Amino acid sequence: MRVLARAEAALLRQRGYLFPWSPVFLALGIGLYFTLTWEPQVWVYPGLACVVAAGLWLGRFMPSAWSPLLWALLLASAGFAMAGARAHWVAEPVLNWRYYGPIEGRVVALDRSASDALRVTLDRVRLRGVSAPRRPARIRISLHGGEASLAPGQRVMTTGHLSPPQGPVEPGGFDFRRHAWFQRLGAVGYTRVPVLTIAPPEAGVAGLRVSSVRMAASARVQAVLPGDVGGFGSAVTTGDRSAVGQQALEALRASNLAHLLAISGLHMGLLAGFVFAALRIGLSLIPTLALRIPARKIAAVGALATSAGYLALSGGSVATERAFVMVAVMLCAILVDRRAISLRAVAVAALIVLGLRPEALLSPGFQMSFAATTALVAVFGGLRDAEIRPGPDWLRPAVGLALSSAVAGLATAPVGAAHFNAVAHYGLLANLLSVPVMGTVVIPAAVLAALLAPVGLEWIGLQIMGLGLRWILGVAHWVAEMEGARGFVASPPTYVLPVLALGALWIILWQGRSRWAGAIPLVVALSLWGQGERPQVLVADTGALVGVMTDEGRALSKAKGSGFIASVWLENDGDGADQPGAAARWPQDEGKLRRYDLASGELIHITGKRAAQGLTECDKTQIVISQVPLTLTGGCEIYDPDRLRLTGSVALGNKDVVTATELSGDRLWSPARAKDGHAAQAQ
Repeated sequence: MRVLARAEAALLRQRGYLFPWSPVFLALGIGLYFTLTWEPQVWVYPGLACVVAAGLWLGRFMPSAWSPLLWALLLASAGFAMAGARAHWVAEPVLNWRYYGPIEGRVVALDRSASDALRVTLDRVRLRGVSAPRRPARIRISLHGGEASLAPGQRVMTTGHLSPPQGPVEPGGFDFRRHAWFQRLGAVGYTRVPVLTIAPPEAGVAGLRVSSVRMAASARVQAVLPGDVGGFGSAVTTGDRSAVGQQALEALRASNLAHLLAISGLHMGLLAGFVFAALRIGLSLIPTLALRIPARKIAAVGALATSAGYLALSGGSVATERAFVMVAVMLCAILVDRRAISLRAVAVAALIVLGLRPEALLSPGFQMSFAATTALVAVFGGLRDAEIRPGPDWLRPAVGLALSSAVAGLATAPVGAAHFNAVAHYGLLANLLSVPVMGTVVIPAAVLAALLAPVGLEWIGLQIMGLGLRWILGVAHWVAEMEGARGFVASPPTYVLPVLALGALWIILWQGRSRWAGAIPLVVALSLWGQGERPQVLVADTGALVGVMTDEGRALSKAKGSGFIASVWLENDGDGADQPGAAARWPQDEGKLRRYDLASGELIHITGKRAAQGLTECDKTQIVISQVPLTLTGGCEIYDPDRLRLTGSVALGNKDVVTATELSGDRLWSPARAKDGHAAQAQ
């Protein structure tokens, strides 16, 4: 009873501070849905809705001290149900075989792949011999037959290769198949022939009109600012990153400035802040107006309208949508006379974003965005409440900038390292030299260009914007070329980031001295990260590549081919080597048949038909991995295309074998389930 009394007293002390915990428990329910290895039956979701309704009714009779626990349970149940409902809502057919033939569709998006090839996303797809019930709603193809002049809304055709979205390249890794499911991408592929336009954009379609304006604006920016500067400008103003070169991208990543490319919270916040300040100061300069109208609220409405226009012009990506929600919540707080920047406002924004797209919880963008925002609000709110001024008045802007960059960098560093396996050692320096330029030069110049565009003088604003962008790119290249600018870290176990997040949130959100108990999970998570072990052997789901961990790092069985898989394996190992360098670690080169001595036996990798025909028998101590089907005698373990099609990628240890299919489970986006569902639709 004494323990219950203490718990009740602790909950009572949190009164008035519990709302920011709402998105945390909603996220727990969403996370639970995505960690399952089986798909819940459809009746589970109405059942959860009934549980939530019953809980709300029972809450009327529960002692107020214990009601937060009920709300936590209800929010977690709601999060689980929302994630499942969203997964069913976006369900579309997925291609379950390799396709080669004519492809026709309408252009809805353009971007670039990791290999710098132009990629086009198509809807209203037509494929030869594929009926409507089995036809993907959207496909994405890379153009390797020469770049074409494409615009959203055009109907195009080509001949190319398509395949189902790929599963994790290693067990427990990033599941592109799940990511594609929520994007309604049913197939991905490439073409080596030109793309032909067979119909112009349709007239009168609002979304296409916005896309056309967006692409026209992007083209104008690139016409005034050629090269990477123009590509950077297009990315900042319209979200079109297709013109940014690979060297510039690598420099921005190595210097921790790649976040400036994506229209996220920083850009939206700078734009809204600039417009809000400009309108409020402008109205205040007119005394007759300033005394008669609520200038602050009018400025908030103007900033909100400008942010909404920026959202539409930028293409409405998930990151931009999330940034708009955060800014809109803060501006609406001004309209209702609430504090604009508070943990409560951050919690409202998180609830809205998770309600619209529960799958966003898994994205690094969501995690880094809310980690940085929550940490900044907590630190500066703590300084404000303690009446601590960061330096004298004349130095306060510089100190505030340095402090905000340091806080945001520390908050996002674990998330960035876990997802991207890289740490920019001089990222703080690069951001201190670049972010002020983005806020004082680039964003105001972009607004000026937009205001002058109707009279054809946008080039004035664009030229000013170009000065700021050249500075940022110069800083990126300078920092990236420093010795030791970039470090690499191995991927942590999957539970590390959630434990880190819960520990940090406990410190920020809980009230009282017991908040510092959150340091315990932080220390535990970081120690477990350092003790994590990478798989001894990794096998690609095609059988085309094998990686074996050695004292020098992972040795790859091929110097060319399966480049994306190789790069992900090496990144997850925290290994900065490239594929040819990792392939040089393989002890012997026997052409299409390669051998490696393991502690438990011998590993054999076969990549050619002739090599496969030359191997007819094996023994129990051998593991044979082949890119072509095999029939061997001798009882060895065989992983050929027929088996790998069922297992997905494979991780082999000294005593255990883990497959991607085993860890991913049987979900809506799993190939077998998708195949059965589409067969039922066809019937």
